[in-house]
Amino acid sequence: MAENPQPARYRPRTDILGLGDPFYDAVTAADFPAHILRFRNDRAAAEIGIVPADGTTDALLLTDAAWVDHFARFTPLPGSLPEPLALRYHGHQFQSYNPDIGDGRGFLFAQVTDHRGRLLDLGTKGSGQTPYSRFGDGRLTLKGGVREVLATEMLEALNVPTSRSFSLVETGEELVRGDEPSPTRSAVLVRLNHSHVRIGTFQRLAYERDGDAMHRLIDYVLTRLYDHTPGADPAIELFDEAAGRVATLAARFMAAGFVHGVLNTDNINLTGESFDYGPWRFAPTWDAGFTAAYFDHHGLYAFGRQPDAMHWNVMQLAVALRTVVEAPPLIAVLETFPDRYAQAAADAMLWRLGVVPRNADSDRALADAVTHALAGSGMAIDRFFHDAFGGWLPEGDDWTPFEEVRARLSDYRPRKGRDHPYWSDAAPCSMLIDEVEAIWSAIAERDDWAPFDAKVAAIRRMATALA
Repeated sequence: MAENPQPARYRPRTDILGLGDPFYDAVTAADFPAHILRFRNDRAAAEIGIVPADGTTDALLLTDAAWVDHFARFTPLPGSLPEPLALRYHGHQFQSYNPDIGDGRGFLFAQVTDHRGRLLDLGTKGSGQTPYSRFGDGRLTLKGGVREVLATEMLEALNVPTSRSFSLVETGEELVRGDEPSPTRSAVLVRLNHSHVRIGTFQRLAYERDGDAMHRLIDYVLTRLYDHTPGADPAIELFDEAAGRVATLAARFMAAGFVHGVLNTDNINLTGESFDYGPWRFAPTWDAGFTAAYFDHHGLYAFGRQPDAMHWNVMQLAVALRTVVEAPPLIAVLETFPDRYAQAAADAMLWRLGVVPRNADSDRALADAVTHALAGSGMAIDRFFHDAFGGWLPEGDDWTPFEEVRARLSDYRPRKGRDHPYWSDAAPCSMLIDEVEAIWSAIAERDDWAPFDAKVAAIRRMATALA
C-alpha cells in the first residue's frame, strides 16, 4: 500500500523497445471530442516523479491541462516511448484458447522508474482501436472507468497486489453497449502497473514456435521485472518466481473477499498484480459459489474456485515454457503451488486480522479456522475483519461460531493497535455492488461526483488504519 512518499525524480524508460517488433504494434490514440479530468492519482504520480505543480525539482510539474494532454490526448512523456504500443498476446479465455486477441482497446503509453527503482508501465484502457480490436470500438464506458478506480483503490488498501488507477478522463462520446443502458458516457483510463507482460504473452510465442523471442522475453522479465541475474536455467528461475507471485495474488484475493470475474491467462501478468477489472465484485459473505460475471454460467471463476483457476493458469505458463526447457523441472515447480498458496493464504489472513505471524502450522490452522467459521456463520466478511482486527473478538451470540478462532488468537499479538479513529466507526468501509451502483447513479443522474470522491477518501483512510 502507498504511504504518500516524498516526490521522486522523473526517470523515463523505454525498456520494452529492446524486445523488438514481434512484441507490439505502433498505434495511434483516438481523437476524443472532450477531455474532462475526473480523477488524477497524485499519490501514485509522486512515486514516479509526475507530481502536482507544488512538487519538487527533477519532476514533471503537471497542471491539470498538461495532465490531460499526456493522459487523454497522449502526447508522449519526455524521454519515454515515442508512440503508443499495442502489445501482442494470446490467451485462454474461460479455458478456451484464443489466438486472435491482443491489446484491443488499450496500449502501453510510457515506461518510468518509481521511487523504489522499479520499472513501471503506464497503460491505457479505452484509448481507441488497434489491430486487435476485432469488431470492438476500442472505447471504455465512464461507468467502467469509475468501477476500475474503485476496485483498485480498495484492493490496494486491502494489501492485494494490483494495478493502480492513475488517471480517468471523460471523453464526450456516447457509447452503445448491449449489457447496460445505452447510450452511455465514455472515458479513457490510464493505469500504473509493474508490467503488462502476461502469461498470454508467452503463450503467443509458444504458439508461433518463436524460441529466440521466448529467450528475449525470459531475459526481460528476469532482469527488468524481477531484478534477477539469470543463472544456468533462466526459464525455470522465471517460472519459480512467477508461480510464487500468482499464488500470493490468489491468496490475497481470498482474504480480501474479492472476485475478479475473468481470470483468463491474458489477464494474469508475470509480476503477480491483478489488473483489467471488468465484472469484479466483493463477496458479502464467505460464499464459495459467489460469482462476479453474469456470463460465468458454470462458476469457473467463482470466489472459492479462484485458487484453482490461478493454478491452472500457471500450468499454461509451464506449457508455454516447454518451448525452451524440458518438462521435469517445470513440473517440480508446479507441484509446489498448493503449498505456496496455503502459506500465502495464511499470511494474507493474518495480515487482515492484524496479528503477527507465529509459525507456519499455527498460522495455517488459524486461517483455516477463520475460513470455516466465516463460511458457516454467514457473517459479513468486512464486518468480521473490522471487529476482529488486532486479534480481539467481541462477545455475543453472533460470535459463537468463532470460538475456535478466539482460542487460537489467544496465542497471537497484534501487529498494530486500534487507536486509529477508523476502528471506532459503526460500520466497516466496504465496496459491495449496491454501493458501487449508488455511486454511479449519482454520476449518471446528477453528474454528482461527491459520493465517488468521498468513497476514495474513505478507502484511503481505512488503508492508513490497516497499514
